[in-house]
Amino acid sequence: MFSKNNILTFLILLFSLHLYCQKDSTSVKERESKENLFIQEGLYKPLAPAKAAFYSAILPGMGQVYNKKYWKVPFVWAALATPTYFYLNNNSQYKRFRTAYKLRKTGLQDEFTDDLGNVSVSLETLEKAQEQLMENRDLSLMWGVILYVLQIIEASVNAHLLQFNTDDNLSFRPTFINNPVVFNAPKVGFTLKYTF
Repeated sequence: MFSKNNILTFLILLFSLHLYCQKDSTSVKERESKENLFIQEGLYKPLAPAKAAFYSAILPGMGQVYNKKYWKVPFVWAALATPTYFYLNNNSQYKRFRTAYKLRKTGLQDEFTDDLGNVSVSLETLEKAQEQLMENRDLSLMWGVILYVLQIIEASVNAHLLQFNTDDNLSFRPTFINNPVVFNAPKVGFTLKYTF
C-alpha cells in the first residue's frame, strides 16, 4: 500500500503539467568600477517599488495605478471604505448611548425615556452598549490601519514582481514514458531537463 507521501508526490507530479520559473530581467552588461559593478538593461527600475509604496501611502490605490493594475483600485477602495463605514457608524452610536447615559445619571430625560418617565433601556444596558460600541469602533479602526498598510505593501511587492520576466527556457514538464521491453512491470522514474 502506498504511503501518504508517495500518493501526494504522485498527485503533484500528475497535476503539475507546466511550472514556469521566473527569470530576472536584470542582466549584466559590463563592469565599469567597484562602485557601479553592474549596468542593468531591460525593464529594471530600482526605485519603482519605493515610488509605488509612496504613491499608495499618499492616496490609497494610487500605487496600484502606478503599477498599471487598474482593476485592483476598486478593491482597495472597498477594503478601506468598509472599516471606515463601520468606524463612523459605531462612533455615532457610541456617542448616542453615551449622551443618554450621562443624561440618565444626572436625572434628566434622555431619548430612551418617554414623557411619562417610562424607561425603555436600563442604565446597565446603556453601559454595556457603550462598551460594546467602543470595542467595535476600535476594532474597525485597527482593521482600517491594517488594510491601509497591506495595500501599501501590495503595491510595493507588485512593483518588485513586475520587474521579473517569466521565461519558457526554464520549465518543468513531467512526462510518463512506458518501457516497451518491460510493459507488465511498471517503473516510476524522474527525469529533469533544464536549459538556460
